[in-house]
Amino acid sequence: MTATTPRKPELLAPAGTLKALEYALAYGADAVYAGVPRYSLRVRNNDFDLANLGAGIETAHGQDRRFYVAANALPHGAKVKTFLDDMAPVVALSPDALIMADPGLILLVRERWPELPVHLSVQANTTNAAAVRFWQQQGITRVILSRELSLAEIAEIRAACPEIELEVFVHGAVCIAYSGRCLLSGYFNHRDANQGSCTNACRWEYRLVQPMAAADDSASPAAPGTTESDPSAASLSAAAALGAEGAHAQERHRNADEVWLLEEARRPCEYMPVLEDEQGTYILNAKDLRAVQHVAALAAMGIDCLKIEGRTKSHYYAARTARVYRQAIDDAAAGRPFRHALMDELEGLANRGYTDGFYRRQAGSAAQNYSDGASRSHRRIFVGEVIGPDTETGLVQVAVKNRFAVGDELELITPGGLRRWRLEAMLGPDGAPLRTAPGDGWRVRLPLPWPQARLGLLAATI
Repeated sequence: MTATTPRKPELLAPAGTLKALEYALAYGADAVYAGVPRYSLRVRNNDFDLANLGAGIETAHGQDRRFYVAANALPHGAKVKTFLDDMAPVVALSPDALIMADPGLILLVRERWPELPVHLSVQANTTNAAAVRFWQQQGITRVILSRELSLAEIAEIRAACPEIELEVFVHGAVCIAYSGRCLLSGYFNHRDANQGSCTNACRWEYRLVQPMAAADDSASPAAPGTTESDPSAASLSAAAALGAEGAHAQERHRNADEVWLLEEARRPCEYMPVLEDEQGTYILNAKDLRAVQHVAALAAMGIDCLKIEGRTKSHYYAARTARVYRQAIDDAAAGRPFRHALMDELEGLANRGYTDGFYRRQAGSAAQNYSDGASRSHRRIFVGEVIGPDTETGLVQVAVKNRFAVGDELELITPGGLRRWRLEAMLGPDGAPLRTAPGDGWRVRLPLPWPQARLGLLAATI
């Protein structure tokens, strides 16, 4: 590679299932990552037992791609005791690297398998060049940098640490806590996000109230069971104390000392004190990261890997994100200008609204989505999967995923491109004309206005 040749970073896609893995690879990913259920941070939604890990690694290696295994939990003692025995059969499958966060587990791996590459997880919160050098001295081959860094800070780290691989996130959900080190889920449900059991409590519906209104609610007959000794009363007392302490602070913005309380929709009259300053509050619902517009800049500064978050997402998500970021990387490597149509294509995915995160420094309260805690598709929804040609009719067989009908504008997403057209006819399972494909479980046949695709996903404009 010459000094003038742009770097082509690896595109790393999530694989929560074998099907997502296959689609991610087909649509352009250079590598995929999955987690071992007991030791990664996606315990509740994990298809990768030992047999599936073996199948996934074999699939990736068969296509000359890479497979990384996440073991990035921050374990308590019980998991440490079982870790090496549990990981031995995983390592025997020859993954290309382990993604890890806990220093103790990293130490155990380096002692037991010194030749196995270890990538430092974003959970380690690496935010500066000195920390990168430290981890390099521990034998880490790649550092996944913290999401809280700006483009300028990433470039500074790259310049100071030229001999180690660096990876950054470019797409996916963003935690309100510092790169995932969150206590909300454990506080509400006793399910520790740092052990892989996050319930996404930051996505729930909250009401922000002032102490006087909360006190009125607590005293109201509409709040049965509320007493002076219950959590809501304690919260009010704590809030009053916080406010009194803040009143004596010097040279602070007047709003910084106002006390606010949070009430979660399913826990009426249980008030949690939170201080809000002039910048707002930051424990609510973050928008999703979309940094496809920064791919060229990240490639130019020499970042080795661009990572998509989303191991709990569908194969449609894996395919669509891989396709878009593959195009952005290829465009950057070829010196082509950025195409804004790539940003629009990502609107076809369910999202909470998009932000480019901290790449342009803090975006303030505009980066928060206060109105809705659920993902939704703004323009297009996943409605079907092409499963092959129908030899009798010359049409394409489609496995229906969501409702669509004759007259809808459809979009076919293939590894080689994207086409849109209006559906004019469709046949049902019995071969009779069908106006509407009702939903998941149906098989229909329909014509395409160009040669049949062997692999493709259908989306409908809504």
